[in-house]
Amino acid sequence: MPTRFLTRPLAFLRPGTLAHMPHRLLAAAAIARSRHSLRHLDDRLLADIGLTRAEALSEAERAPWDAPAHWKG
Repeated sequence: MPTRFLTRPLAFLRPGTLAHMPHRLLAAAAIARSRHSLRHLDDRLLADIGLTRAEALSEAERAPWDAPAHWKG
């Protein structure tokens, strides 16, 4: 049996790789839903949370994976 396969057993399960993919996909989907909802708020609701229409649209246009670290947990 070749030993090269045993030198890094389960290397693909290290943090930040495939083991965390489901969590990352779910987080990206949640961010996408939040940004979609933000796009559809009316001006009164945007004023309540302290955003202008331009700021809301700018945030809504960002990619789901483009989120601050503190959002990702």
